[in-house]
Amino acid sequence: MKKLLNIILISALITASIQNAHSQSLTSKTHQLREVTVIADRPMKEIGVQKTTFDSLALKENIALSMADILTFRSSVFVKSYGRATLSTVAFRGTSPSHTQVTWNGMKINNPMLGMTDFSMIPSYFIDNASLFHGTSSVNETGGGLGGLVKLGTQPDVAKGFNAQYVQGIGSFNTFDEFARATYGDKHWHISTRAVYSSSPNDYKYTNHDKKINIYDDDNNIIGQYSPKERNRSGSFKDLHILQEVYYNNLKGDRFGLNAWFLNSDRELPTLTTDYGDERKFENRQRETTFRSVASWDHTGENWKTGVKGGYVHTWMAYDYKREITSGNWATMTRSRSKINTFYGQMDGEYNPSEHWFFSSSISAHQHFVRSEDKNIILQNGDKAIIGYDKGRIELSGSASVKWQPIKRFGMSVVIRQEMCGTKWAPIIPAFFMDGVISPKGNIMLKASVSRNYRFPTLNDLYFLPGGNPDLKNEKGYTYDCGISFDTGKSDAFTIGGSATWFDSYIDNWIIWLPTPKGFFSPRNVKEVHAYGIEVKSDLSLKFAKEWLLEMDGSYSWTPSINEGEKISPADRSVGKQLPYVPRHSASVNGRVSWRSWAFQYKWTFYSKRYTMSSNDNTLTGKLPVYYMNNISIEKGLSLKVANIQLKLAVNNLFNEDYVSVLSRPMPGTNFEFFIGITPKF
Repeated sequence: MKKLLNIILISALITASIQNAHSQSLTSKTHQLREVTVIADRPMKEIGVQKTTFDSLALKENIALSMADILTFRSSVFVKSYGRATLSTVAFRGTSPSHTQVTWNGMKINNPMLGMTDFSMIPSYFIDNASLFHGTSSVNETGGGLGGLVKLGTQPDVAKGFNAQYVQGIGSFNTFDEFARATYGDKHWHISTRAVYSSSPNDYKYTNHDKKINIYDDDNNIIGQYSPKERNRSGSFKDLHILQEVYYNNLKGDRFGLNAWFLNSDRELPTLTTDYGDERKFENRQRETTFRSVASWDHTGENWKTGVKGGYVHTWMAYDYKREITSGNWATMTRSRSKINTFYGQMDGEYNPSEHWFFSSSISAHQHFVRSEDKNIILQNGDKAIIGYDKGRIELSGSASVKWQPIKRFGMSVVIRQEMCGTKWAPIIPAFFMDGVISPKGNIMLKASVSRNYRFPTLNDLYFLPGGNPDLKNEKGYTYDCGISFDTGKSDAFTIGGSATWFDSYIDNWIIWLPTPKGFFSPRNVKEVHAYGIEVKSDLSLKFAKEWLLEMDGSYSWTPSINEGEKISPADRSVGKQLPYVPRHSASVNGRVSWRSWAFQYKWTFYSKRYTMSSNDNTLTGKLPVYYMNNISIEKGLSLKVANIQLKLAVNNLFNEDYVSVLSRPMPGTNFEFFIGITPKF
C-alpha cells in the first residue's frame, strides 16, 4: 500500500507540474464538443427485441475490468464470482450459467464440456460491441439461451494512419495490469493488435467469520471469541491475452476479416475460509491455453446482405491438486487434463425488398472434439488408470425470420429455428415478436414476445466418468415477455430514457447433479422451474452547466426462480423454494460527472440474500447475506505536443464491505488501482 501511495503522490506532482507548464496551451486546445442528435427509424431486425447495449465508455473504463465486472455494474444480471481472476458465471433471469449463450463475432464460445462461460477470462478492453438479449430475444441469434444471450464482438473500423496506445495499471496487493494496442488504417485496410497482461499475488487480508478464536481469562475460562484476520492464500494469477485483427474492404461492397485471440492463464485456487491446512503444503492450480479464430466475408448490396464465417477454437485445460504427505513427498490427488477442438461455420443472409418487409436466414455448425481425462485414478490393486471420455459432437442450428412493418409505428416478426445436437433433433423452435409506438411524443413503445426453446445436455452431463447420464432429456421451456419503453430529450440540454419488462418462463426437465448410493454425483432431469419477474432500466444525460455533463444509468431486477417439480424423496424440501445462488433482487447504478478533461465516476450494485442449498435453509451456511458494493474513480486527461496522457485512480469497495459472493470464498476489502494511459501523436 505504501508503494502505491508513493506512486500516486509522485504522479500527482508530475501532473501538477505539467499542468502549470502547459496551462496556457491546454486552455487553448480544450474544446467542448456540441451534442449531435441523430434521428432515424428503428431497425426492422430488432422488432420486439428486449436488448441491453453497453456503450464503449463502459467497456473501456479501465484495463483491469473483465466482462464479469461490466455485467456486475452495468446490468441487473447476477454474477456469481469467486473473486478477481477466478471463475465468474451469470444467472440470467433466474436460470443457471449453462442457460446463457455467449457468442464472439458470431461464434459460440460456451465450453462444450460444461456449457457455461467464465466471464473473468474475457478482458473488457478486447470487446468493442457488447449486448444482452433477454430471454425470448436470444432466439433471433441462437438456440439454447433459456436465460438469454451475451453477444460480444470487435469493431473493424480504426483511425486512419498508424496509432498506438499503452496503459499501465498498478494496484493493491502488488497487482499489475498492462495494455498495449497498435493500429493501422487506410481506405482499404484496418489492422489492430491488442495485448493485455495481468498478474498479482492476490494476497489480500480479510476477516474470517467461519473461524472463531477463544479468549481466555487467567483461570483458563472462555470469556469471549473473535474472528481472526487472515490472508487470501494461494490465490495468485498470471493472465496473458493477445488479439490480432485484420480487415480488408474493397469499397465495392465486400469486406474480409480475420480475428485471432490467444489466451494463456495460470491461476492458483485460493483456500477456503474453512480450510485449516498450511497453504505451503498443497498446490491447487488451474491452467488454460485457448486459441480462438474467426475468418469472415461480408457482401452488402443495395437492399440485401450476405455473409460467410469460418472459425476454429482450441482449448487445453489442466487442473492439479497436490498435498505434501511428508517433507518433500508430494501426493497428487487430482491430475485432470482436457483438450477441446471446435470447428465453426456459418452462412447468413438478409433481404429488405421494401420499407415494409425484411427477411433473414442463417445456418451454423459447431463440430466439437473433446478429450477429458483424470490421469491419477488409483485402482484397488494400486495401479493408476486414466478415467475420462473422448467424444465428438456436431451442433447444427438454422433459422429463418420474416419481419413486417405495415406502418412505421407498428411491426411484427416471426422466427423459426431448428437445432440438432449429435444425432438428436430438437422440435421446431418458434418465436413471435411485436412492438408498437403508442405515442410519438416521448417515443413510448410497447413490446411483446413469446417463444419456445430447448437446450441439449453438455458433454459432461452425458459422458463424465464417473456419473455421466447418456439418457438425459433436453431441457425445454416457454418464455413470455411484455414491456414498455420511452426515450425523449431536448437538444443541448438532456436526454432521458427507460424501460420496464415483465417476463414469465417455464423450464421442464431441468438438469441437476445429485448424489448416488455409489458415492458420486450424477445428473438427472428432476426439476420444473418457474422463473418470472420484472426488469427495469433507465438512463439520463444532462448538461446542467457550461462544460459540465452528468450521465447516469440504472437497472433493477426482481427474479423469483422457483422449483415446482415433484419431490425426489420424502426428505426433499426443495419444492416451492428459490433456486440456490439466485437473488430475488439485484440492482445497479452508475453515475459520471465530467468537466472539461476531468471526470468522476460512482458505481453501485446490490444483491439480496442468496441461498446455498435448494431447501433454502436459514442456517449460518445455508444463506449468504445481502451486500452492497461501491466503487469510485477520478480521472484527468492531458494533451501534450507528443501525446495524450490519461491519469486515473480507482477505489474499489469504497466502504470496506465485508461480503462473500460464494460460500467460503473471501472477497477483498477496500483496494486501489492507479492507471497511466499514453497515446502518442504520430
